[in-house]
Amino acid sequence: MNIKQIAKDTAKTLQRYLTYQALKTVLAQLGETNPPLELWLHNFSADKIHDGEAYIEQLFREKPDLALRIMTVREHIAAEITEFLPEMVRTGIQQANMEQRRQHLERITQINLSSPSLESEQQTISDPNLDN
Repeated sequence: MNIKQIAKDTAKTLQRYLTYQALKTVLAQLGETNPPLELWLHNFSADKIHDGEAYIEQLFREKPDLALRIMTVREHIAAEITEFLPEMVRTGIQQANMEQRRQHLERITQINLSSPSLESEQQTISDPNLDN
């Protein structure tokens, strides 16, 4: 397990997601202030947003002011969440793992509880001495 590579991949995924969130924020702002530009940006972004950096690069070629705006919003979001994100991730994973373990334990307990009753019913039916 290469922890540094996992961290790099995670950071890249988070960066892409923050680009997406910045786009959503800018689209909402434009929807209130400049609906035609919001529509243009929405249409432009539809099939490009999956790769954040390539998206920003393409947007710079078309509308540099929007690219700068999205980058600024993305940077602001990143600055706001980095303080508490590591603890939220750790806590979220711990809680999700605990819930998965609890559900698994409930499932295997229900299976184990239902199996003995089936066996005793089958024993009752097949044991002719119990009628005497």
